[in-house]
Amino acid sequence: MKFLLYISQPYSIPIGRPLQAEILRRGFEVAWFCDEEPTKAHLSANERLLNSVHEVMSYQPEVVLVATNVVPDFFSGIKVQIFHGFSVGKRSDAKGHFNIRGFFDLYCTQGPSTTEPFLALQKKHRYFEVVETGWSKVDPLFPLVPKAPNTQPTIIISSTFTTRLSLAKNECVILEIERLSKLGKYHFIAILHPKMEQHVVERFRGLEGEHFTFYDTTDIIPLFKQADIMLSDTTSAITEFVLQKKPVVTIKNNQPQDYMINITDAKEIEKALDLALSQPKEIMQALETFIQFTHPYQDGKSSSRVIDACVDFVQNKKPKRKPLNLIRRWKIRKKLGYFKI
Repeated sequence: MKFLLYISQPYSIPIGRPLQAEILRRGFEVAWFCDEEPTKAHLSANERLLNSVHEVMSYQPEVVLVATNVVPDFFSGIKVQIFHGFSVGKRSDAKGHFNIRGFFDLYCTQGPSTTEPFLALQKKHRYFEVVETGWSKVDPLFPLVPKAPNTQPTIIISSTFTTRLSLAKNECVILEIERLSKLGKYHFIAILHPKMEQHVVERFRGLEGEHFTFYDTTDIIPLFKQADIMLSDTTSAITEFVLQKKPVVTIKNNQPQDYMINITDAKEIEKALDLALSQPKEIMQALETFIQFTHPYQDGKSSSRVIDACVDFVQNKKPKRKPLNLIRRWKIRKKLGYFKI
């Protein structure tokens, strides 16, 4: 069986790699296609990259695993939505995570919080299937290994690029982080969204010192494992991080939840970090409830369940007719320079 991993941005590569490993383990074929040229450079030399639409058409995949919002309808195979993040409420459901764009045969959902809405949408639209599998990107988090105690706690900083929500673009927050990093009370490690403006990235590089390290990477799971808690704003990286059962401090979160320690002023950061490090009972209980609703799978086998769902669909089901979707289909063809009917 032939699989195609369809991505746009570099941050989707860690979503595809656990799936790639599982596909190869089963003796199937797998290749990648990037619809954004710069992303291609982030794949390794031993990963099979199809550089053109013509190569994809010749490859003839039976399954297209999609970590973007749309996919060319003219590619062969069933189209499977594997998602490029968790839903964090940056946009309304109708425009965000639960926007049905008319391209997919199968949605592989992350947990009950996404499965239930998609099942309702399946009942309404009737042309796609929904299977709860867990999310491939977080497979490397598991099994959870307790972090060794350290007199200097490690705080990971993560920030969205959305200006109105981003702590990385809040100068008061940056100055407070800089102050705290010079005290030596904590060790900070920082990551930013791959689409972050270069001047913001350089501002963070300028904070580097004995107790502050900046990482320009999309491979963030190893960094999550190093950290004791997270300092963030409104980003799906929060959900990925807390699956480890580690607390998070958020600054002006768009939709603060009861498992978060949410603050609104940079002056509150130090107190909030200390509270998070103490792992308050009510926070940890709320965190466990959130995990069970959002991504209850802690066996590191979500990729296996995704491939099981794909194989079952190919072998036992038939794709149904989808909406004409003429405008979206035209936009994809224009982007890829493919106009054959």
